[in-house]
Amino acid sequence: MPLMNKPHLTAPVTPVDHQIGPAHAPVTVVEYGDFECPTCKQAAPAVKLLLERYPEKVRIVFRHFPIEEAHPHALHAAEAAEVAGEQNRFWEMHDLLFEHQPHFRLPQLQGYAERLQLDMARYTAEMDDEVYRQRVREHQQSGRDSGVHSTPAFFVNGRIQDVSFGMQSLFDAVAAELQRRS
Repeated sequence: MPLMNKPHLTAPVTPVDHQIGPAHAPVTVVEYGDFECPTCKQAAPAVKLLLERYPEKVRIVFRHFPIEEAHPHALHAAEAAEVAGEQNRFWEMHDLLFEHQPHFRLPQLQGYAERLQLDMARYTAEMDDEVYRQRVREHQQSGRDSGVHSTPAFFVNGRIQDVSFGMQSLFDAVAAELQRRS
């Protein structure tokens, strides 16, 4: 029986993606996440630790993969994060959403936007008009095209990394990739 190729990232990272860490980093970790997913919430501190451990060597990219069948408010949370992102506050909203999971009803999301001092007229208009729904759908499709079925899903320099047995495997994959590139 031939070996199956591991799923790989089909949509390259672009300037539209939400990124933290240096653009020139030798390792890029792309996460497909769902703000209402308890496992994604558990993974968030590990991702921050990864950035702290390798501050000049790792770039993190977050893409939305709301699993709406299981998480009925995840789509609105993703849209709220996109609205915040357009006001240069994506990562702050990202952190607030995971901090306050699972409180994602529309009035609660608006409260988080107010806490971040977003332009509330713009926030309300963009949420009401679902301005960023298409972007979220594109993230979901690129995730499916890349073999994502659940969250969180991580890709290290384009190759999927199984974290089902813990986040240590992500750290190991990053360390191996850095070793390979040195």
